[in-house]
Amino acid sequence: MTGTDTTRTFDVERGTLDKAAGENFPVAPFFLPRAWRADLMAVYGFARLVDDIGDGDLAPGGADARLLGVSPEEAEDRLVLLDAFEADLNRVFESAPRHPILRRLQPTVRRLALTPEPFLGLIAANRQDQLVKRYETYDDLLAYCELSANPVGRLVLAVTGTSTPERIRRSDAICTALQIVEHLQDVAEDLGRDRIYLPAADMKRFHVQDADLATKTAGASVRALVAYEAQRARDLLNEGAPLVGSVHGRLRLLLAGFVAGGRAAIHAIAAAEYDVLPGPPKPGKLRLLREVGVTLRGEG
Repeated sequence: MTGTDTTRTFDVERGTLDKAAGENFPVAPFFLPRAWRADLMAVYGFARLVDDIGDGDLAPGGADARLLGVSPEEAEDRLVLLDAFEADLNRVFESAPRHPILRRLQPTVRRLALTPEPFLGLIAANRQDQLVKRYETYDDLLAYCELSANPVGRLVLAVTGTSTPERIRRSDAICTALQIVEHLQDVAEDLGRDRIYLPAADMKRFHVQDADLATKTAGASVRALVAYEAQRARDLLNEGAPLVGSVHGRLRLLLAGFVAGGRAAIHAIAAAEYDVLPGPPKPGKLRLLREVGVTLRGEG
């Protein structure tokens, strides 16, 4: 590998990991043990990269495709890229992966004896995004979140050695809530990709058409629909919040940050009067800190 190739490889990895700062929740905050931070960033890098492939948000230039062995002619085909990424994930468990994000992940996988299932779930969710553009019912959306969000929480529990069936159940509720909140923040952006994550049955109930989501500001029916889905996310966060009290030390603070990030984002959506169409409502740091305190005290 030449010096130029090494630099490009580093830039690909760094560009993916730098996106952690833009998330609703802390990915690997400073107060965690160094080993946990490294492992969580390795997991985040995987999750972020597979989402970027699925969303068509890879860095320009085709470096990721080349690293995965995808020809320039197929570099824009997301399903081909996802297949190549899954093949490289298999190398994490069997030999030596090609992509730097997966090379970074391999020591974590081996040391903690992580299984392929949660990683495969995230890839499957992004394949589904290429094929499924609408969700008929809330249950259909929950099934999608089982692939797209819940594996991340399960990996956090695995990295920290705290997995139990009850904690996994609570974690799933939190992760599904965070996914729903993200969908609410990104209604306009998702529509630009011809995706709607608002259940069609709910849209019909609130008399919302696809065209109503393409306006610059939301009408009363869209706001009512967003408020309804936000309450669902709030209820899921409350269902999952006892997970925080089931652990101790710095992990408790990390999990409180996840719950607080969701609650603060819902507050921002409400503060915008549920008009998410001009752009994603984002919570301020003070609101996030307040929600961390509420969560740590076991209030809701």
